[in-house]
Amino acid sequence: MSLTPVRRTLVPVAASALLLGLLAPGGATAEPSYDLYEITGVSTAEEIAASGVAIDHVGEDSVLVTGSVHDMAELDDLGYAAEPYAIPETLANPDPGYTTYPELLEIVDELVAANPDIAAKEVYGRSHEGQDLVAVKISDNVSVDEDQPEVLFTHSQHAREHLTVEMAIHLMRLFTDGYGEDERVTGLVDSREIWILPNVNPDGSEYDMAGDTWRDWRKNRQPDEGSSSIGTDLNRNWAYNWGCCNGSSGDPSSITYRGDSAESAPEVRAVADFVRSRVVDGEQQITSAIDFHTYSELILWPYGYTYDEVTDGMNREEYDTHRALGEYMAEANGYTPQQSSDLYVTDGSINDWLWADQSIVNYTYEMYPKSAGDGGFYPPSSVIERETARNEEAVLRLLDYADCPYRIIGEEEAYCS
Repeated sequence: MSLTPVRRTLVPVAASALLLGLLAPGGATAEPSYDLYEITGVSTAEEIAASGVAIDHVGEDSVLVTGSVHDMAELDDLGYAAEPYAIPETLANPDPGYTTYPELLEIVDELVAANPDIAAKEVYGRSHEGQDLVAVKISDNVSVDEDQPEVLFTHSQHAREHLTVEMAIHLMRLFTDGYGEDERVTGLVDSREIWILPNVNPDGSEYDMAGDTWRDWRKNRQPDEGSSSIGTDLNRNWAYNWGCCNGSSGDPSSITYRGDSAESAPEVRAVADFVRSRVVDGEQQITSAIDFHTYSELILWPYGYTYDEVTDGMNREEYDTHRALGEYMAEANGYTPQQSSDLYVTDGSINDWLWADQSIVNYTYEMYPKSAGDGGFYPPSSVIERETARNEEAVLRLLDYADCPYRIIGEEEAYCS
């Protein structure tokens, strides 16, 4: 894939405003600010992604990106100039309808207390700032580690994607409220062990919500050694093909900074250790997973680091299983199903690590909205109930196949016997 450059000049007002954010009193370097830009006249994002900006949305003839003035200057040198993209003023301020991390922990404690036979909380690690990272297990006989297929749901790797936390809350209530009331939900809770990690980046999400306006913050809040910059992009910090393929940045000031080594972010290491802990007698108990993000209404499967379908660690049957199950789920929620790299190349992602390192059939859901015009990362909280319920059937379809995802292509005898 290639891009057709469109030569323009960066808007001077935007550049000046961002430069003010880059210079502290006395000329010292300060933590950069990140803003939203649009690059028009392009239809793919390969070279743009390699520059270190975050690709927020790929349209038919434009790409929306988040980055610093340094990033924009680099793109300008490549021939891709950007113009500021403003979200509506009504969506600029933090929305009290979204759940803060302290509120989330209260919800978890209340849910577990109300459903002690099927729900339990586990602290699996600490964030950089020392906050508890919690997992909720939902299953019959919840206190027993049964020999049942396990399904993992992770949420909010990227701090500004708050709708994913609401998705976690919706799923926890779906499985607990539906148990004993809905035959299908009851059967799945009885025959599966469901793990929900409702916010894996609490430091970042709390920082994003703490100001007078949304801060458009993506990373965690871990200082970068030798730099004044803050934060690692958690979904570029995973230990498979970390930093391999121009799908992340080695610059600490970049919004897609991959960290100084794989699993250097404590939040990533904690989740990875949790996943590794589910290996029992040499076999990974987690068979399938979804990592929730926003936005664009997509269902993505591995690999993100390469455009190839069949490659090292992914044979034809394995790829066809991911594709068929992804398409089956997309029939339920109306999202677009595709390989992750069809959007743009990424490296060091949880998608690729879960499959290549742990053999877990897994997906990224890019939730509502479809475009920035409907709110981008910050849609009004009035959509929460509708857009989380929209994914119920799709999630249940994944759980249906968790005993053997390869059943969807008729290969259960070869892979699950």
